[in-house]
Amino acid sequence: MDNSFVGKSVMVTGATSGIGGAVARAFRSNGARVAAVGRNEVALNELYAADGNEALRIPADVTDHEVMRRVVEDVIRTFGRLDVLVNAAGHISTGTIENTDLVAWDALMNVNLRAPFQLMQLCVPHLIETTGNIVNISSVTGLRSFPGVLAYCVSKAALDQLTRCAALELAAKKVRVNAVNPGVVVTDIHKRGGMDEKAYVEFLEHSRTTHPLGRVGNPSEIADLVLFLASDKASWITGATYSIDGGRALTCAR
Repeated sequence: MDNSFVGKSVMVTGATSGIGGAVARAFRSNGARVAAVGRNEVALNELYAADGNEALRIPADVTDHEVMRRVVEDVIRTFGRLDVLVNAAGHISTGTIENTDLVAWDALMNVNLRAPFQLMQLCVPHLIETTGNIVNISSVTGLRSFPGVLAYCVSKAALDQLTRCAALELAAKKVRVNAVNPGVVVTDIHKRGGMDEKAYVEFLEHSRTTHPLGRVGNPSEIADLVLFLASDKASWITGATYSIDGGRALTCAR
């Protein structure tokens, strides 16, 4: 247990499943008070009632700016402070430069880029008060180019640059900003993006061959890195985009 989180307040988006869910649970198990934000109210209640501990469960759409403004106000009103923001909500869709339409482009950018930007703006004044920090969940696609997921790659590359620029701008105020860049992790994001069960199983099997360590990741591994970056142990790290991908970013596309 990392005692540095005891008594601290953490806000996690995309907290109903996958990486966001694992991150929220990890912070809670290390003593933090967690505001779990997600669109699925039923999933929020199931996930955060299971261990008997109280969590602030907030059903909300991260792309609704007015709603998120009220969410941040609710977190501050309930916890009295904010120490860590984790932007984990994400969306993926397939498409190339030739067939990605503007509706799909905008929907993806709104979740993966516009929402983290707006939430960072809303939370920064509170993070300055606590010398807190931000961890953005990016992707190996932010560091490397892959065919067939054009908008997703662009959104994650932009999120990485947002991370670096914000880190520079907030360094003098002692607010750190970092990102993690996972490879393929077993979550529901691809199936929510339209991949059926058979295709997803085949995708995971193929991914064993594209990741040099020979396997895909699991959400708890990503959560461990997020906790490290948010902790006092990482107090001299800011503006980093950390690969956690079984070596995927080192390879050529195949």
